[in-house]
Amino acid sequence: MAPGPALIFATMILLARVLLLILGLFFFPLGAHALWWVMRDDVAPTWRDADWSSAKLLPQPAAAPQAIVAIYAARVGRWRGIFAHHSWVVVKEEGASRYTRFDKVGWGSPVRTNGWVADGRWFGNPPQPIVYLEGEAAARLIPQIRQAVASYPYSRAGDYNAWPGPNSNTFVAHVMRSVPELSAAMPPTALGKDWQPFRDIVGLTPSRTGFQISLGGYAGLSVGWVEGIEVDLLGLVAGLDLRRPAIKLPGWGRIGMDPIV
Repeated sequence: MAPGPALIFATMILLARVLLLILGLFFFPLGAHALWWVMRDDVAPTWRDADWSSAKLLPQPAAAPQAIVAIYAARVGRWRGIFAHHSWVVVKEEGASRYTRFDKVGWGSPVRTNGWVADGRWFGNPPQPIVYLEGEAAARLIPQIRQAVASYPYSRAGDYNAWPGPNSNTFVAHVMRSVPELSAAMPPTALGKDWQPFRDIVGLTPSRTGFQISLGGYAGLSVGWVEGIEVDLLGLVAGLDLRRPAIKLPGWGRIGMDPIV
């Protein structure tokens, strides 16, 4: 029996509302951020011209003998910076004379050690801290972090996939998932952070304070005390942080209270 006109009309209204919701949550904020991004006059035109120097976020090792753990994220280069961050992990054991930085990249050695300055700018964009620990708390977690880096399952050449993953942010999410005591959430613009293979559609969030549904990085949902509420569509994330009040918008990222307590 064919559906009646009333049912067809109600279905069209529902679809229109869903479309407006998607546009409002995901594509309008992204479009506004894209417009703001292209009007900037400080975007490096090429890799060679970009500033990769230290942002002076970390103390000199000689002046800070304590153990230190840090995770940073910075906007990626040129047009990709409209919607994406690159993230990395930094550790320094107590008394060490230098920091050790771990990145997952798509060229050369996929998991790179000390390829760049520990707190360096990425394509000219300053990093923002996701995690910063020092002293006994950092010293306790460093062996676990090093083990997580070594156990990353997508570390071979050819494993990297910029979208939807696994990529640099998938790598850092793996470290955070392996060491939930880091107890932090990655920026909503860390494209690829929610990527999971299709065999792992449902699981815990990296902090293990909630659950996560991931459809291969193309869509998903996360609800956790640390991560807040996040809806993922094609790698774009919209959501709310209730623990440290903030909204999360595609392109713009987190807007609200500083995520680091």
